[in-house]
Amino acid sequence: MSLTWIAIIASLLMGIGAVLIFILAVKQNYFHNLEETKYQVFWSDVEELVNSSCASQESDSHGSGQQNPQPRTRTD
Repeated sequence: MSLTWIAIIASLLMGIGAVLIFILAVKQNYFHNLEETKYQVFWSDVEELVNSSCASQESDSHGSGQQNPQPRTRTD
């Protein structure tokens, strides 16, 4: 019987703790912009894509001011 009371008290303390954490999160504006959160996963991928495209454009120009140099042909 004593284990039942320990389990009830523990579950009540965990519930109160969860409610307090939720209230703290609301007061600290963690739920301010929920739409932005779902895009944060893709930001690093977009940055890598932009950085790689910028690097390839710089290497293609060879400093001569040309955007598209002569196409390279493969000789075997």
